[in-house]
Amino acid sequence: MINITLPDGSIRQYESGITPMGIALSISEGLARNVLSALVNGNQVETTTEITTDATVQLLTWNDEMGKKAFWHSSAHLLAQAILAYYPNAKLTIGPAIENGFYYDVDFEGEAFTDKDFEKIEKKMLENAQKKSEFKLYPVSKADALKEYADNEFKLELIENLEDGQITFCSHDDFTDLCRGGHLPHTGFVKAAKILNAAGAYWRGDEKNKQLVRVYGITFPKQKDLTEYLELLEEAKKRDHRKLGKELGIFAFSEKVGQGLPLWLPKGAALRKKLENFLSKAQQQAGYEMVITPHIGHKDLYITSGHYQKYGADSFQPIHTPNEGEEFLLKPMNCPHHCEIYKTSQWSYRDLPKRYAEFGTVYRYEQSGELHGLTRVRGFTQDDAHIFCTPDQLLEEFKKVIDLVMLVFNTLGFDNFVAQVSLRDPENTEKYIGSDENWEKAESAIIKAAEEKGLPTVVEYGEAAFYGPKLDFMVKDALGRKWQLGTIQVDYNLPERFELSYIGADNQAHTPVMIHRAPFGSMERFVAILLEHTGGNFPLWLTPDVFTILPISEKYQEYGEKVSKFLENHDIRGLIDNRNEKTGKKIRDAELKKIPYMLIVGEKEAENGSVSVRKHGEGDLGEMSLESFKDLILKEIEIN
Repeated sequence: MINITLPDGSIRQYESGITPMGIALSISEGLARNVLSALVNGNQVETTTEITTDATVQLLTWNDEMGKKAFWHSSAHLLAQAILAYYPNAKLTIGPAIENGFYYDVDFEGEAFTDKDFEKIEKKMLENAQKKSEFKLYPVSKADALKEYADNEFKLELIENLEDGQITFCSHDDFTDLCRGGHLPHTGFVKAAKILNAAGAYWRGDEKNKQLVRVYGITFPKQKDLTEYLELLEEAKKRDHRKLGKELGIFAFSEKVGQGLPLWLPKGAALRKKLENFLSKAQQQAGYEMVITPHIGHKDLYITSGHYQKYGADSFQPIHTPNEGEEFLLKPMNCPHHCEIYKTSQWSYRDLPKRYAEFGTVYRYEQSGELHGLTRVRGFTQDDAHIFCTPDQLLEEFKKVIDLVMLVFNTLGFDNFVAQVSLRDPENTEKYIGSDENWEKAESAIIKAAEEKGLPTVVEYGEAAFYGPKLDFMVKDALGRKWQLGTIQVDYNLPERFELSYIGADNQAHTPVMIHRAPFGSMERFVAILLEHTGGNFPLWLTPDVFTILPISEKYQEYGEKVSKFLENHDIRGLIDNRNEKTGKKIRDAELKKIPYMLIVGEKEAENGSVSVRKHGEGDLGEMSLESFKDLILKEIEIN
């Protein structure tokens, strides 16, 4: 008999060789009908995998993230099978599950594959799914695997990098693929399918390699789920920050300026300034000091920090001085500069912590195909800060930074989040700098701080920065999409590399601990996510233009100017629409621009010293005195 530990901590005994499906059937037939896959000792396996030793087992359904992964990974096999039905000469490469759905990279050998092919592929996938073919995983020798894919150079490359004895194929129906496992019991679970897109993708992500076609798809166990997902996609298109950014006049790009280098338009600059002012005020109250560093730095600076060795290939090429033979880089990060600021003085333990903050613009080279609006750019501004403290102060300082992140989230309506504890990969420690002792101290401090603050957390190995572990905040927006917003990192290594010190109570020199933090992350990416989260309907305190004044004719423009001046004297800013257009058109245009309040002024309003108020998305609020409207706005801003 073997002991099987379930997620609730209960232990059941079974005969050696029991499968996850057998365990499910022993619990209930209803559960067994819904089990898609299983985790055995943390490894994803098929429901038919035999368990021969004591193990922890989690049965996965559609409601589990890893259950969806098995569902979509299996669907990638269905996609590949359908493609080969119509393109028998196509060469398959890889087809993983992704956050929403799956893709398969395919070499169509010169044949055209367009969106006109999507429908027939979907139909073929569902036709094959209805056969309820079992997914069967089995081992294959390296020699046999190489023979099987002798005419597919992509699979051959994958197989060459695998160890003999560790290679498996998966078959269902008339289709077989090189695969590591983690499949559905059979294809019949797939009841709805949609091909979403087809795009170019270089083999192994290397632009020197052949370009393939990446076919994206998604499947569901019910047609209703697919319908809801497609509706969500349509809403996401309406909220696309690139679309809204253009319509609302937030930002733009210019080929002459360069790809991935955003231009902040007046309304975007006003929005960004309000965000900076909000955080600057909070930082000042929390004891931060503002600093400013150059946009370039000497190459030696980044060699000392270790960034050049790790990221030099992804940086812009060095700038060479004309005569001195020195090399400079566009600044890829702010932390080395802040280390040098700390080093300008000799500090005592009584002076610490030192908290340096900067809205620092940095530059990193991204391939043109990876650029995406404001979320993936080549120049961006981080709301960066670095705290230098004693080891005894580390936990308290880390918790204070968590408080600052929570202030940002609560103020801007990001209330659905998980704090990801990002640790180094214990199986691949050579990727990281620093001693095991320092890593253990840093990781334990992050875990303890998150526990004491009561944060909902998940642990991810291999997601740490090369110099230290971090706490990443994974936020879900209004459409349920997950974004990484804000990060806090503990670093024992850079202070050592820069030979930073402070004089302790024992009158000896000690090395401080460094905390890196950025609640927004970058201003560009944060504004992009905020645009999509709010649909462009920003909180009133953040809105570039709170109102637009709509005179019903030219002769009331002077009164409109008077209203505008009155509101501006109370720091409430907006526009006057003096166009020779009908009031109805002005209202429609203001609604499209998502301006919160429309103030209509005519003869009655001019005589009464009032405004007729319409609110975006709500309609007519009636006539108000200027004082009443001013109080309404100030109260709404205060609540926000």
